[in-house]
Amino acid sequence: MTRTAFKSFAGAASALALAGLISACGGSKPAAPATSTALTPEQRSLPNRTGSSGYVVLAWNDLGMHCLNPSYDAAVILPPYNTVVAQVVKRGNPPQPVTSGVTVSYRILNNTKSSTKGSYGQFWTNMQKLFGVSLPVDKGLNLDDPTVNNGLSGAMLAKGDHFLASGIPLTPIDDRGAWNPYQVGEITVKDASGKVVAQTTTTVPTSDEISCSKCHGSDALNEVLRKHDAAHNTQLFANKPVLCASCHGSPALGTSGPGSSGMYLSQAVHGFHASRGAACYDCHPGATTKCNRSLAHTAADGNCTSCHGDMANVANTIKSGARVPWASEPKCVTCHSGVAEVDTGSALYRNARGHGNLYCSACHGSPHAMVPTSQPSDNAQAIQYQGKAKAIASCAACHSSNRGGGFSEFAHKHTAAGDNQPSACNVCHTGFQDVTQQAKWPHQFQWKARGGSGGH
Repeated sequence: MTRTAFKSFAGAASALALAGLISACGGSKPAAPATSTALTPEQRSLPNRTGSSGYVVLAWNDLGMHCLNPSYDAAVILPPYNTVVAQVVKRGNPPQPVTSGVTVSYRILNNTKSSTKGSYGQFWTNMQKLFGVSLPVDKGLNLDDPTVNNGLSGAMLAKGDHFLASGIPLTPIDDRGAWNPYQVGEITVKDASGKVVAQTTTTVPTSDEISCSKCHGSDALNEVLRKHDAAHNTQLFANKPVLCASCHGSPALGTSGPGSSGMYLSQAVHGFHASRGAACYDCHPGATTKCNRSLAHTAADGNCTSCHGDMANVANTIKSGARVPWASEPKCVTCHSGVAEVDTGSALYRNARGHGNLYCSACHGSPHAMVPTSQPSDNAQAIQYQGKAKAIASCAACHSSNRGGGFSEFAHKHTAAGDNQPSACNVCHTGFQDVTQQAKWPHQFQWKARGGSGGH
């Protein structure tokens, strides 16, 4: 996609495990979902590469769930668009995130095409009308690098201290025809000679459960256009397909401002449905997907309102200017107060860095999918590196309580002056940790016991 074409799209839218070391929404889905409940064979056979190679790769999705339309011939909210981030750590004392001397690639396991499944091919058929650009089939839009259009496999681009693959046009149907919103990506790191030095997997989630069918019937997206025309004297149905963001600003599509309608899409949708008996999982994936799956942060209804507020609050805070969709989100420190490094300031969790310049998501997992989660594929990376589904470098990888016996026990077990036993820190660190440098430890070792589902 050229920059000129991308600006056309943006303008239209705005007008619109360490197992070896630690020994101590849509019509396309079937009635019965094929969501995986176990690790894939590729994940089970993935070698632990934290030892002799000298590298570790931590990979994650920028969100716990990406949404896409089930079809692209009527009302269109979101394209197929997914983003994978990775940091390659050169193990050492201290370890360092690196982007030179290595290359990183990705592939979605058992998924090579999107255009031939369900009604998703309509995205490429109607792309010019909807987004103002034309791309090869099975290549996606890219808000970060408009001239780089990714498929379901390819190279990740070096971006400062991390690698990025943005705009992967992933759908929830794999090559076997199974509908699964929790697709799995394999991330491979090679050195300058082409030798694989690190490899891991991560969930690359996407769901088409924004079908609106609960209230609007089997032809929901067309019905939405008809009702909009009747209520607002528009001509949307006659001019379909229509990108909702062509009038209602959607920062999720890289635009700014409320659009020509003067109302953000999020405000319009949440405000309209707030008094109509709708629930979060009616639109945000969803009744089947249940996208918020972090065990410490979810409930049967997703527990969405505890952080985001109810629908009326979402709409009213956008209207008042107190909230900008996509840019103004809950902060971890709101609940986890008094814990060093938890307050990410103006940066959202998904963009924030912490210990050793690693992204928070590198150790804790994606937003809405902080480990441990109810999906085995989310937990696979932590299990690969430290043998337990806990945040990377968690004391709970070995200890029944989250912080073991405190610093005195750590010094006794995990220092050269003690028993020289490796700890979960050795996922990245090759040396033993200096207990006198507590301020340099993750969250300054102020971790608190949170029971069996806690991330630490």
